[in-house]
Amino acid sequence: MAIDKPQWVELFNEVVTSGLCTGCAACVISCPHDVLDYKSTEGAYKPFHLDVDGSFNSCTHGETGCTLCTRACPRFRNWESEADTVRYARERTDDEVYGIGDVFLARSSDPAIVENGQDGGFVSTLLIYALENDIIDAALTSGLEGDGTTWRAEPRMVRTRDEVLDTAKSRYTYSPNLLAYPKAVEAGAERIAVVGMGCMASAPIVMKSRKSGKIARRLSTLTIGLLCSKTFDDRIFEELFEAKYNIKRSDIKKMNIKGVFQIWTHDGAFHEVPLKEAHAFTREGCNHCPDFSAEHADISTGGIGAFGDWTLVIVRTDEGRALMDALKEKGLIETRPGDDDPGAVALLHKLAQLSRKRWPETAAPGPRRIPVVAN
Repeated sequence: MAIDKPQWVELFNEVVTSGLCTGCAACVISCPHDVLDYKSTEGAYKPFHLDVDGSFNSCTHGETGCTLCTRACPRFRNWESEADTVRYARERTDDEVYGIGDVFLARSSDPAIVENGQDGGFVSTLLIYALENDIIDAALTSGLEGDGTTWRAEPRMVRTRDEVLDTAKSRYTYSPNLLAYPKAVEAGAERIAVVGMGCMASAPIVMKSRKSGKIARRLSTLTIGLLCSKTFDDRIFEELFEAKYNIKRSDIKKMNIKGVFQIWTHDGAFHEVPLKEAHAFTREGCNHCPDFSAEHADISTGGIGAFGDWTLVIVRTDEGRALMDALKEKGLIETRPGDDDPGAVALLHKLAQLSRKRWPETAAPGPRRIPVVAN
């Protein structure tokens, strides 16, 4: 295979088995031959090659010229500068530690959405508006399986207000939301929004930069990024929350992270679990991820501020700015300058810088740049 046509064997060796793979599943949904699948058990969260074609580390389609898996991967080779150039027409500078964009605080103007959502309900408001105003046909996000009592996150495709609200609130175990893409296509969606952490938020623009065709076009309408330091393996529920704190999955009503793991239970109790106790359950795919701030999203969001009912928002693109303006004009959200919460902005810089230090020296050089953060 020519070096300018990297395929599964290169992806397997350079990303999947090297520790760079985030488990976003972009390669799986991009495979036109259905020879890639996804494992989310036993802490894997990784793609694998089916033995119906080639072997676990080889692909006969790749050997004959198929490169779509590597063209979809947001951690393969020079992914960051490629995505920067297509998204912003330039690479971010070293002092743009959380990427390119302007910081605001925002929350929904609807008290019911604020109550139902997380940190202000901004993402729910944005998705509902985009769906109801013919901006997108569907969104890929995550929800809880079954009746929600297992607290196992799963990919979801949402198309209505009720479906958006049903998938609100945060989960801190991983969901490869892109795996809901086939359901969206089956439902006839052509303009598909992606909601996810940096690993997933970079996938659509990487696909676009590498000319991945129809799938890139469908996923390029809107990307909402979620600020993320790490996610945890599902076994954290039994091996930490239940074993040490007697909190069962079915007891949990809501979770958040504000310096500690905050857990609300259905009996009205509130629990705090030190984050250092959760570190042992960190997913492998998070250990080398350099992107805390979802730097390639149209709009990045997170609840890291001092105000628990406001969302920190980074508006990055013209499409993101147009949506923010529309939401404000229609009175659907309230906004404040990011400088209203200087602690949140400082924490954004700090966590973004810490994440960028994770990118290994042996990998592509772009994300390894560590800027000096001003106090």
